[in-house]
Amino acid sequence: MSYPGIILGVAAFAATLVLSGLSLNRFVRRKLRLSLFLLAGYVVIHLVLAFTLDQEVRDSLTSIGRLTFAAALINALVVSFINPLRFDRVPDRFPTILQDFIVIGLFLIVATFVFHDKLVTTSAVSAVVIGFALQDTLGNAFAGLAIQSERPFNIGQWVRVGDFEGRVAEVTWRATKLRTKSGNFVIVPNNIVSKEAITNYSEPATPTRLEVEVGASYLTPPNMVKTAIAEAVANAPRALKAPQPDVLLVGFGDSAITYRARFWVEDYERDEAARDEVRTAIYYAFQRHGIEIPWPIQVQYERNWTDPDPDMQIQERERLLAGVDLFATLTAEQRREIASATTSRVFGSGEAIVRQDDPGHSMFIVGSGRAVVLLEPDRREVATIDRGGYFGEMSLLTGEPRTATVVARGDAVVIEIDAELFRMLGATHPHAIEQIGVVALTRRAELDHLKAAHGTAVANAPASLLARMKKFLRL
Repeated sequence: MSYPGIILGVAAFAATLVLSGLSLNRFVRRKLRLSLFLLAGYVVIHLVLAFTLDQEVRDSLTSIGRLTFAAALINALVVSFINPLRFDRVPDRFPTILQDFIVIGLFLIVATFVFHDKLVTTSAVSAVVIGFALQDTLGNAFAGLAIQSERPFNIGQWVRVGDFEGRVAEVTWRATKLRTKSGNFVIVPNNIVSKEAITNYSEPATPTRLEVEVGASYLTPPNMVKTAIAEAVANAPRALKAPQPDVLLVGFGDSAITYRARFWVEDYERDEAARDEVRTAIYYAFQRHGIEIPWPIQVQYERNWTDPDPDMQIQERERLLAGVDLFATLTAEQRREIASATTSRVFGSGEAIVRQDDPGHSMFIVGSGRAVVLLEPDRREVATIDRGGYFGEMSLLTGEPRTATVVARGDAVVIEIDAELFRMLGATHPHAIEQIGVVALTRRAELDHLKAAHGTAVANAPASLLARMKKFLRL
């Protein structure tokens, strides 16, 4: 009877059994059951050898026994050294499929170069034949090995592979299993996964950005629409506050201006519910703000359009001019003459109305909203101009470059008065122009004092400015 082989097999079986009992890792215990099965087979083979007299049969059984023992030992060692025994998890760097590959690779090396086993050598031709027959299966296996090594995704992450989208449930030797939003499983062969572009919605960070588009009427200012959409996104429970959502104007359609709300969600699996919440909130926000979502272009409807009354607009500009100190000394007829020759211009929040050092031949009066005066190059804010305020008068009177940058704060409507209008006014009312010039010089002196306090060069003396004003306006 082959006592040494039986003793070795029983001892190895007992040691593996103790190791399995000490481990809290279910994966390790499951893998060690394979080693226990192989070791039990090894003991059985040596028991059979005790009753076998044929030498050829004994040689074959001995070879099989060596391979069985080597496979059991390699499997137990690899599983025990790579995996934590006291924690129920598999290391990220050594997934299941990679551990299987290591075990098989070591077994083939030992069988071929250590034991010089004839069974492995003589089966080489058969292995080639089987390889051709199972090339798709082997392709999936090697692709699965590559996926586990490169780790483009992990179990539990939400991914898109080609036309398939779902949460990764399992990666085996043959295929990757995805659980879709409808609760179904999609089994994608690994060789297809390795060829397709993979979008991982869970990396590099868990939050995923979603987009919702909506159309709004051309009659509503864009900043008002953006404010309403931002309010709606803030009211959607699944939309995260950080990263901060934003709203973009993305196109001018046939019947509407198209806006895109971009926001972030924690769980991509609930993306449809998150979009539903945002769309619903946008509808009610538009209702509260009086913003119209236009009907589709295929639906034709009529509405009464009332053209703005030019006389009312002129009267409004007259009232605005009357409240400006620069024009307070003019007669009502002179102010009406200026109001009739000017137009209103609309600027969105943050837009530059004028830029420092640019050439200028006009001035502006703020009709609604506010404007901010900035000194370049550090864009230091030095003044805020409310309704009825004005700027750019020195460029109007002397033609000199702009002395500061002025941008709209919020949507702003301004009235622009150009130098040609002042030349016409000066030809008929030269005294009125001189009065305006005196007020402008007083204000310019205040600005020069402010610049001097910050170490900035100041303008010429008042007498020189008066001469330049008369020369520019040809008075």
